Amino acid sequence: MAWSWERKARISLVLLGLVLSVYALHVELSRERDPDYRAMCDLGESVSCSKVFTSRWGRGFGLVQLFLANDSILNQPNSVLGILFYTLQMGLGMSLSKKAALALVLSSWVSVAGSIYLASILAFVLGDFCMVCVSTYIINFALLYTNMKRKTAIDGMKEKTG
Repeated sequence: MAWSWERKARISLVLLGLVLSVYALHVELSRERDPDYRAMCDLGESVSCSKVFTSRWGRGFGLVQLFLANDSILNQPNSVLGILFYTLQMGLGMSLSKKAALALVLSSWVSVAGSIYLASILAFVLGDFCMVCVSTYIINFALLYTNMKRKTAIDGMKEKTG
């Protein structure tokens, strides 16, 4: 079946993205409670996910706090945004409608733009390597590819059936 690769890819990518996002949230909350907490992904001074997650850019992409208070309900950890994004990807992925396919592609483009922005912060501002972060960036690019293939297939299928 033509959709089987896409379904398997989506489920795998979304579940991995969810696991990484939940882990990132766990690390951030654990580090806030205990500044001495050391996460499994903290391998050294310049390879530290907890340093990244607890930085200014770990919440609201470092942008929300420019407009709202740090403790604003809208200034959520990026991992919460990731959980919402991957949940949206799974939910919309169950529909074969053109609108859902378009929403998947558009939300994927937003996630890729966010990934590029955060990767540049990671490399050029923080000077850190975060395995969890880079893994989510790769997942986001893979979801964009999957969603673009899906949209092309659905558009072609809808044109044939008129």
